[in-house]
Amino acid sequence: MYEWAELRHFRYLLTILERQGFRAAAEELRTAQPNLSVQAQQFQENASVRLFRKMKGGRIRPTDTGVAFKVLARLLLETRDEVIDALIAIERGEIRSVRFGCSPLVEQGLFRTFCDLHKELLPVCPVRPTHGDTVHLAEEVISGKVDAAFVTLPLRHPDLRIEELRRDRLVACLRRDDSLAAKASLQANELQGNLAVLYHPQRHPDAHERLQELLREAGVYLEDYSCASHPSEMQALVKDGHGLALI
Repeated sequence: MYEWAELRHFRYLLTILERQGFRAAAEELRTAQPNLSVQAQQFQENASVRLFRKMKGGRIRPTDTGVAFKVLARLLLETRDEVIDALIAIERGEIRSVRFGCSPLVEQGLFRTFCDLHKELLPVCPVRPTHGDTVHLAEEVISGKVDAAFVTLPLRHPDLRIEELRRDRLVACLRRDDSLAAKASLQANELQGNLAVLYHPQRHPDAHERLQELLREAGVYLEDYSCASHPSEMQALVKDGHGLALI
C-alpha cells in the first residue's frame, strides 16, 4: 500500500525535524541538501501530509503532524533495530528459552496473547510464564531472571525500560443484591463508606498510594478496610459481605 515509503525517508525526515533545518540535517546525514529537500517533499506529497513549515533563516517549525511523526519515526527505527537484533540472536542460537512475568491485576488474556505470539515467532523456544507482584517481577527483570514482565503501573526504575501498553478503568466489584448494583456506573461519593476491600498495599505500594491520591482528589477517604492478594480473593471478600472493591 505504501511501498514508496522506505526506512531512510523516516530517518531523513526525523533528522530534519530534530535539527530544525535542512542544512544541519544534511551535514549530519552526510548527504546533499538538494537531495534531502527532494526526498522530504516527495514523502509529504505521497502521504498527503505536511510535517513542517519553513521559517526565516532556513529554520523549520513542525506542524502537529510533524510532532507526531517524530515520536512514531523514532519508534519505527527502534523497532527496526530490535528486529534485527532478535534475528541475529535467533540465528546464533542465543535464545533457548524465555521467562515472561505477569502481576495479578494484569488482564490475563493480554499476557496469554503475548506468550502465544512468542511461541508463533519461535516455536522451538520454550516460554516459561511466571507470576508475582510488580515489585518482585521488576527485581527479577533487573537481575535477569525474567526477560520481560506485564505489570500494573506506577513503576519507576532507572535500569528498566517501561512501555505503557494500555489503560483500563477501575471497575467496581459489589454483590448482586447490593442496592448500588442496579446502577450502570457509580459516582465517586458513593464509594465513601462502601469501599472496604483493597488490593494489599504491600503487594504494590506505589499503586496503593496512587489510588489513595485519586480517591482524595474525588473527595473519598478510606476508612477501615480488608486486604487481599489476588483479584479472586477480593471477589470472595465482596461476596462474603465485607464491602465494595475496585479492581
